[in-house]
Amino acid sequence: MSVRLRFLGGVRNVTGSSHLVSTDKSQVLLDVGLFQGRRDQTYQLNSTFNFNPRMLSAVVLSHAHIDHCGNLPSLVKKGIRARVYATSATKDLARLMLEDSGKIHEEDIKYLNKINRRLGGPLRKPLYTRREASKAAKKIHPISYDQKLHLTSDICLTLYNAGHILGSAITVLDIKDGDGVLRLGYAVDLGRKGLPMLDDPATVKGLDYLILESTYGGRLHAPIEEAKAKLKDAITRTIARKGKVIIPSFTLERIQEVIYFLNELLKEKAIPAIPIYVDSPLATDITDAFSFHSSYMNKKTHYAIDQGNSPFELLNLKFIRDQKDSKVLNNDKQPMIILAGSGMCESGRVLHHLKNNIEDSRNTVLVVGYMARDTLGKRLVDRQRFVPIFGVEYELNAEVVIINSFSGHADKEDLLGFVADCLPLKRVFLVHGELEQSQSLFDSLAALGVNAYIPSKDEEVLLS
Repeated sequence: MSVRLRFLGGVRNVTGSSHLVSTDKSQVLLDVGLFQGRRDQTYQLNSTFNFNPRMLSAVVLSHAHIDHCGNLPSLVKKGIRARVYATSATKDLARLMLEDSGKIHEEDIKYLNKINRRLGGPLRKPLYTRREASKAAKKIHPISYDQKLHLTSDICLTLYNAGHILGSAITVLDIKDGDGVLRLGYAVDLGRKGLPMLDDPATVKGLDYLILESTYGGRLHAPIEEAKAKLKDAITRTIARKGKVIIPSFTLERIQEVIYFLNELLKEKAIPAIPIYVDSPLATDITDAFSFHSSYMNKKTHYAIDQGNSPFELLNLKFIRDQKDSKVLNNDKQPMIILAGSGMCESGRVLHHLKNNIEDSRNTVLVVGYMARDTLGKRLVDRQRFVPIFGVEYELNAEVVIINSFSGHADKEDLLGFVADCLPLKRVFLVHGELEQSQSLFDSLAALGVNAYIPSKDEEVLLS
């Protein structure tokens, strides 16, 4: 029997993670991530599958980030019969993320068609709608960590804690191969050790092959404790000049991490008890899901929530759903902290907060995540004197503080340590990283005598 592995996306880049494992009897898809980039190119990539979706035996989702689960509705629209598996936390978070993604697709096409009607251009359809996203999420069947499940007659599935975000999993497939069993591990994305709220990634033994992320394959993170110290300094400095702290942030995991640290700083009386607003309906729903799935957190956080001391229930913390309440903050001149969705500042309510606050030198824009090239967030990071918001140039007078140590991805040291714990391995496939980062990790693994390989999109390899 032959076991084949095909790399469909998330190779030599960090978008569209998806990989197909095939035997003579079965086909299992690992992740079905959304490709992101230019509209026409990504629409084609996301709406076309280079395999027959109806032939799939199962789909396994590693976690709820859109670049790993975001194209599930497109797959469902193709009529898949297979079951979709993930942890229960991923199931609930993926529903929220997918429905929000569907809403964004609808709004984007609505705006585009408004222009096309005026110019006489062709009308477009969204990749998928919110309703289609909700339907797709219902296909996810929850399973627990360490639970061995027979997907097919020749493939068994086990999920282990990846320590990346709530409910994230390392996927392990035990595949019958002749008279033996071939063991394939999928650690994309892998968390780092010592993150707040989460346990460290599990150690997986006995693998033959490993598919591994390389997002930070050539970089080292600063200690996570540094994030808390820099957060404190930025807030106290801004409050001293009676300003506002605007924190653009990813709604899944990052906002919850920032709230966690704010809670600790308030308990330690390291910062004054000023109003804190989470201005994002999606982030509000996700935070509720965190509390509901507290069993997926480390013992300290789970116990605190169980005892009524949730880090997400501060006296001075308010979650904002209504847009009218969001607009009120613009006229409120008192010092405050505003966390708003859209981590790269490309859409959402954070744009209004930036528009109304970046020209005031008393205020601070606090960057807590990666900002891609050509985004408004990157222009803020580069401290460009004038930045465009809604087509209008605004002068950047606010202080910009960058905290890089919040990342939930394993760095070079974490990745090398994880591979070392998995040895001996026949081969390690490096995915989910820009080529420079993948190459750096490849070189480090080669120096340790590990057989690594950087695949190309749509390449298929034979496992034996």
